[in-house]
Amino acid sequence: MVVAHRKVAQDRSVPANYRSIDFVIPPSTPGPPSRDDVLELLRAVVDPELGADIVSLGMVPSVEITPDGDVAVEIKLTIGGCPLRGQIQKDVRSRVAVHPGVRDVRIQWGEMTPEERSEVMTKARWNAREQAADTAVPTTCRVIAVASGKGGVGKSSVTVNLAAAVAARGFTVGVLDADIWGFSVPRLLGIDEPLEARRMEGFDKPRIIPNELTVGRGLTRGTLKVVSTGFLVEEGTALMWRGLMLTKAVEQFLHDVHWDDLDYLFIDMPPGTGDVQMGLARMLPRTDLLIVTTPAQAAQRVAARAADMARRSFLRVCGVVENMSAFTCDHGETYALFGEGGGQALADEIGVPLLGRIPLEPAVAAGGDAGAPVALDGSGPAADEFRTIAARLVEDVAPPANMAGCSARMLQMVEAALGAADAGRAGATGQASES
Repeated sequence: MVVAHRKVAQDRSVPANYRSIDFVIPPSTPGPPSRDDVLELLRAVVDPELGADIVSLGMVPSVEITPDGDVAVEIKLTIGGCPLRGQIQKDVRSRVAVHPGVRDVRIQWGEMTPEERSEVMTKARWNAREQAADTAVPTTCRVIAVASGKGGVGKSSVTVNLAAAVAARGFTVGVLDADIWGFSVPRLLGIDEPLEARRMEGFDKPRIIPNELTVGRGLTRGTLKVVSTGFLVEEGTALMWRGLMLTKAVEQFLHDVHWDDLDYLFIDMPPGTGDVQMGLARMLPRTDLLIVTTPAQAAQRVAARAADMARRSFLRVCGVVENMSAFTCDHGETYALFGEGGGQALADEIGVPLLGRIPLEPAVAAGGDAGAPVALDGSGPAADEFRTIAARLVEDVAPPANMAGCSARMLQMVEAALGAADAGRAGATGQASES
């Protein structure tokens, strides 16, 4: 209640006690909020799991307000037994109740249909992609995640050989072993030095230094920079980590490693479509996915799930590689030991190119056991196919983003090729003169 005072005119005929009059002004009562007011307040309520507000996610289908200020909010959860229901309820009540015209807040719970749930998850992934934090991976680096629907298709072998073949073309290539449980990259590359952390100028904490390996010869010599949990634990140690820890490990490799300048980063993904895959899509939304499958039709169907995961996460699938293709014995007979046609069928189904078929050869396994990828110095159809796929990646499918550096390297390669051709012609001329 507000009391106001008004002075009356000085009149001798008016008793002194009537010369000041008090007026009682009733307090103003705010009206109830509008629907837009309530929705604006609810934009401050964030679903902790999906990482976006419940209004933009479409979780608030209706809001009703009575003239007395009673607010009824309908909220649809992705699942009826959502463990975060209590937190969302508390946040909704506290946010809406701050409006002076609200007398009471009631919540009506609902559950989304499969179609609504799919739409919400799509929005959440898009929001996460758009709000991705910066990593230590240069923005000019082309990121290629090598994935598969299941284990046992030779994904790690394909990753290592393609990374080595690209590096041998004169590029600086990172290799991130994101298969935290089943790391195999250190053995495949013959590297066993532990990772070190050093203090670097401009950083507030030490940075992990990748192990490096120089590959190639002459002007096209390149560098591999390799990071794996295999450099942190003994090879026979079982890492019994849950999904959140796996994602945190990959996040640390992306944020706390001193990758420095990279042209490419090849990521050896764990099989399937789990936490690491979703985390990578959130942290590195510019990633291209390269899917590895075997020729078997059953494997092709499983590998299609990896493509579906990529597209639901707004990642580009850049191609398919068929591994363990036909085996050719010493006397020239070819056998389709693991079936045939799976790679092409998968590529046709998801609308991407089949980049190559890696034949089944003992040299590939022998090179992996020896830490000497067959794509570097090996000979034979498998080595040739790895190098052909690497060339397609660099020249067509995923060319280097740093075009200035690429032009310089290409010029060096042309000069080297011309020099070799001149030397060959000089040698042929000399032989002709002697004859």
